Amino acid sequence: MAWVLIIAATYLTGISKGGFAGGFGSLSVPLMALAIGPLEAAGLLLPLLLVMDALSIKAWWGKQLWSELRLILPGAAIGIACGTLLFGELNENMIRGLLGIISLLFAAYMLFKPTTQRPLPQWLALPAGTAAGFTSFFAHAGAPPYNLYMIPRQHPKAAFIATTVVAFGGINLMKLGPYLALGEINVTSFSASLLLVPVAWAGVKSGLWLQSRVNETLFFRLIIIAMAIVGVQLLYKAWG
Repeated sequence: MAWVLIIAATYLTGISKGGFAGGFGSLSVPLMALAIGPLEAAGLLLPLLLVMDALSIKAWWGKQLWSELRLILPGAAIGIACGTLLFGELNENMIRGLLGIISLLFAAYMLFKPTTQRPLPQWLALPAGTAAGFTSFFAHAGAPPYNLYMIPRQHPKAAFIATTVVAFGGINLMKLGPYLALGEINVTSFSASLLLVPVAWAGVKSGLWLQSRVNETLFFRLIIIAMAIVGVQLLYKAWG
């Protein structure tokens, strides 16, 4: 059963990486955490995320918005640095609860705000990137604060996906050094990660195939639904 959950989480993350801009990927660590510890799950998943990032970046390269990335990635570096310094000091359930609240607020915000609203100011990219880097460090769950900033910016779907793919590729690469130094990635976890590489590859390819067959309205609705599911799952894990 543990391997079933781990394989399902890996495949779902691959689909998310390939064509849904990480909208479903935040479910991966909570799903894996039903079988193994959340930090163990994070360490197992990071090498796979890097493989998925490489495949996704290759597919979407050239469509990313550097004007957004120049502000998001420095903020993410600050968030990852804070996560590294606070590693072992924070209560994991408190982090899960905070992420769950952010996810549900995001879903509610996108459901009840008109689509013609004015985009958020670009200076918010830095704090959004910082929050995404911090939450991603602990649970690969940087999508809620990132999407809370990016989706109201109303970029075309291809630019949104490409920017998200590159942003989280950079975030995951920045996490590699701290994860190795803190022992979250070890020989045992890396061996398991290698076994799951074909599953990750299949997920990314499935995501690339699916995204071209989903219209833009449905695409954003799927992300909203995914964030709501993530929020409920995280709150359940935190306080259940």
